[in-house]
Amino acid sequence: MRSSLLRSAAAFALIGVSATALADTRIEINGGRSYSDGYWTNTAWVEAIWGEHNLSDSRITWAPMASLGFLNGRHITRYGNGVSDDVWLGGGGLRIRYGNANDWYHHLFWNSEIAVQAGRTLALSSGGEFVNSVGWTGEHWTFQIRHASNAGIKGSNRGETMALVGFAFNP
Repeated sequence: MRSSLLRSAAAFALIGVSATALADTRIEINGGRSYSDGYWTNTAWVEAIWGEHNLSDSRITWAPMASLGFLNGRHITRYGNGVSDDVWLGGGGLRIRYGNANDWYHHLFWNSEIAVQAGRTLALSSGGEFVNSVGWTGEHWTFQIRHASNAGIKGSNRGETMALVGFAFNP
């Protein structure tokens, strides 16, 4: 009985902590086109960004983030099956912004993430990739340029460069 009570109390505590963390969550759903080696394909991303924190006493803010992305495979005869896989990327990292919430430039951001993937192509050939984005976000819209590659750590890969447009909301 006592262990059951302790488990229930722990579960309620975790629910409370989770609700507090989720209260300041921003969800962004982005879609667009990805370019690699002269060819385009479709891509879609879902991101969660949690509350901003000041970096020490500076005007730089950071927020933890997680994302899930999909890149459609390409069917290009000259590469055979080397680019035909669909690729899923799941990652986590930080969103960095500068200035106060009222500053016009506070809408500009830089995302830096480390991602793992399912599927391999000539453009994304490792088990892990670095994903970096620069963009602008408003209350309900987001625009960004994103690049994913392994940075040459495990052999070279061409990487993917994406133009994304999306909408955002706070659940």
